[in-house]
Amino acid sequence: MDEKTLHLIVKGSVQGVGFRWFVVDAARRLDLAGWVKNRDDGAVEIAASGRSDALTRLELAVKDGPRGAHVADVVRSEAKSLAPLERPFTISR
Repeated sequence: MDEKTLHLIVKGSVQGVGFRWFVVDAARRLDLAGWVKNRDDGAVEIAASGRSDALTRLELAVKDGPRGAHVADVVRSEAKSLAPLERPFTISR
């Protein structure tokens, strides 16, 4: 199986609303490796690797976010994984 890596920066009202836990739950259900973290600029950053279809489903979920979040923009980049991301998907500090 050829795994891909996806990097997302989620902007909007996405901190203090359970966004990271929402991402962890979705990513683990999709059997993805990686992490999510809050950034100092108020955005949330996500690095995930796994099957293409699972990454697409994660990206769609992130665009909606949890109740209380307002996603204004999602900046996406994709690359071959140089260093494998770890499972289980976690919150990074």
